[in-house]
Amino acid sequence: MSVTTWLKSQRPLAGRALSFTIWLNTANGLLAIIQAWFLAVILNAVMFAGAGLTAVQSWFWALLGLFAVRAVVVWFAERTAFQAAAGVRIALRDQLYRHLQRLGPAYLASQRSGVLTETLTKGIDDLEGYYARFLPAMSLTMILPLALLTAVLPMDWLSGLVLLVTAPMIPLFMILIGSGAEVRNQRQWKQLARMSAHFLDVIQGLTTLKLFGASRREVAVIARVSDDYRVSTMQVLRIAFLSSAVLEFFATIGVAVVAVFIGFRLYGLALPVPPWLSFPHINFLHGLFILMLAPEFYAPLRNLGVQYHARLAAVAAAEQLIQVLETQPAQTLPGTAPLAVARPLGVRFESVHFSYEEGREALNGLDLEIPPGQRIALVGTSGAGKTTVINLLLGFLTPTAGRILIGAQALAEIDLADWRRHLAWVPQQPRLFQGSIAENIRLGTPDASLDAVREAARRARADQFIAALPDGYDSLVGERGAGLSGGQIQRIALARAFLRDAPLVILDEATANLDPESERLVQEGIDDLACDRTLLVVAHRLATVRRADRILVLDGGRIVEQGDHDTLSVAGGRYARMIAAYSSHATGTIQTA
Repeated sequence: MSVTTWLKSQRPLAGRALSFTIWLNTANGLLAIIQAWFLAVILNAVMFAGAGLTAVQSWFWALLGLFAVRAVVVWFAERTAFQAAAGVRIALRDQLYRHLQRLGPAYLASQRSGVLTETLTKGIDDLEGYYARFLPAMSLTMILPLALLTAVLPMDWLSGLVLLVTAPMIPLFMILIGSGAEVRNQRQWKQLARMSAHFLDVIQGLTTLKLFGASRREVAVIARVSDDYRVSTMQVLRIAFLSSAVLEFFATIGVAVVAVFIGFRLYGLALPVPPWLSFPHINFLHGLFILMLAPEFYAPLRNLGVQYHARLAAVAAAEQLIQVLETQPAQTLPGTAPLAVARPLGVRFESVHFSYEEGREALNGLDLEIPPGQRIALVGTSGAGKTTVINLLLGFLTPTAGRILIGAQALAEIDLADWRRHLAWVPQQPRLFQGSIAENIRLGTPDASLDAVREAARRARADQFIAALPDGYDSLVGERGAGLSGGQIQRIALARAFLRDAPLVILDEATANLDPESERLVQEGIDDLACDRTLLVVAHRLATVRRADRILVLDGGRIVEQGDHDTLSVAGGRYARMIAAYSSHATGTIQTA
């Protein structure tokens, strides 16, 4: 789908407000014809008929009323134009956000955050001019000049002919100049997206840049990127000013030619044309009326030229939007069946294959079983496929081949939202959001009572440090849990899992990077969480592995060993070598490099 076609396809999002804007602006243009007639009548009466103020007083009052009506119409037109653009912005942001949700973390991890942020904010904002200004201007260009010609031609066909001949020059040059501006505008948008992404990367890595002494070098890079964007912006503005000058020139020439033809005939002078060509006489009333309508005739064309740059900005922004929206999720069509398995849940992978890209399989015919109510530990070297298994279970990815069964029900047939309601997830680095501790614990169950929140925190061994805070559960935490330690954040994440009370809990290295005391508290919480639930634990910590009912050793996307800790540690296989590496380093971590 072309960018222009896509932009037009989003027009229904503007609703009736866009149609109201077009009709109100059309009404304003028609009122301008009446206003010009009123002015021409008043001036003709005063200057040629010798009428006094009393004679034209009624015309004056009608003219003032017309001014007021036009002001109200313009105000309403601006208001409806804003509503139309706002409707498009809100709908597209919602559409884009939901599509990003469907694409999942796997897609987001491959994109630069700054580019996506720019697309969600300024990219969608740049569409406002297209729907609030350009589309109404394009509609008025097709309506008002015809209405004005209808008023002019019966009075003076010569003036109408001049308007008709000169009018196409404006859109012609607008297209010629605009074609060059479109290329530069798209280049400017891409530079802005890259600059935004680079700025975000620098801000997020400022500590690292400082420690490595690279901050001054980055300042020079930012200065160069900013200067490139400045040059690109000035090129676009140069073309924009040139376009405006050309449009004004042809509009002025058109008005001047009409004025000359009317002036010559009003004074009874001969026009510089062949003798055989004669033109009709015109009186002052009609001549003044046509002369006042001439600028109004070119006004929609000039306005379209000005708003054409809003279209260029929208086209540049829409390219990135289309690129995101046309990206297909890794999942197939979502299932619609409710989950039919009672707790605790059992999971089985049957010959599951998955590839992030062709020729590089993350899972290669994986057969894996997680019996109901058991604690299963999944270990393996980096790149063995542990994270892929988790993402498949969470519904962020879909197997390339094979199937995943929940009980006897295929995961692909289950409604994804219903399936996730039966899951709790505790990642290695949980994310807390700006707000109170109670709000963060309620993330998955927003309607939970404070007593339920406190009980979940108690079972997660988080109640003591929360109670010690000045505001307790109403204490505010910063973005990503600023103000709390890693162990405290991890226990809040455990409290979320307790409050959700899901039959299947997935823990992704939940005790990694914790001090011994925090690890002990988190491990106690995990032991409590394991009661009457099915646990899948991706573990590097020996203490976590020892407690598992069964350990699955993953390598090259396959299960190469499985059994309990005592059996595998003396089998002399890959798991035993990992244990030996752990013992030799004495770090408390199974070395998986």
